[in-house]
Amino acid sequence: METSDNATEAPAPTGIAAQDWATASAEPQYRAAVVDLLGALAYGELAAFERLAEDAKLAPTLADKAELAKMASAEFHHFERLTDRLTAIETEPTGAMEPFAKALDDFHRQTAPSDWLEGLVKAYVGDSIASDFYREVAARLDSDTRSLVLAVLDDTGHGNFAVEKVRAAIEADPRVGGRLALWARRLMGEALSQAQRVVADRDALSTMLVGGVADGFDLAEVGRMFSRITEAHTKRMAALGLAA
Repeated sequence: METSDNATEAPAPTGIAAQDWATASAEPQYRAAVVDLLGALAYGELAAFERLAEDAKLAPTLADKAELAKMASAEFHHFERLTDRLTAIETEPTGAMEPFAKALDDFHRQTAPSDWLEGLVKAYVGDSIASDFYREVAARLDSDTRSLVLAVLDDTGHGNFAVEKVRAAIEADPRVGGRLALWARRLMGEALSQAQRVVADRDALSTMLVGGVADGFDLAEVGRMFSRITEAHTKRMAALGLAA
């Protein structure tokens, strides 16, 4: 998991963020927002597992293939933790995931990589944007849900792996950098649009973000949140050796 360069001691949680699930879930709209959030995350983890398994077929070496298989296994474990949690709070996991399947499937269909390197950049850039978004939301969740969300967002090792492979490819052929930079910019735009569509389509989630359920968000803060996500993306592009 990445740490901000300007990390400071976080303020003590207040409001819902200071409550546990048993207390916070007494509010029906908050409960609905959390079910949506866990459903979106669970489907995202399942899609990540499927994508990594597919990407492994493009891997140039057996070692690369094995590394991606290990990462896919970690993503599936995250998926299982989320579906177990949905079951524990008396929610059918498939029903919770269903509202998000089309948007995520459309995103992956529109951003299908044409080769191994594009697949690595997509996993590093696309997954990181989603993780940044969910971490922002996690700060406003009850303590039990927050712990689970942060745990399933923990780094599977794909970031360092992608940086190493992409930088080596650019060093071997600098022309690769221009193509991958354009690809990463496209991914950034598609990922942000997809996140905004998902939130807009789900009343409970959108209410959480603008402050009707969880504490601390308002429309101005949503704008600042997306600015922070964009800034983090710029740093990741630099780590890859690409222009943002």
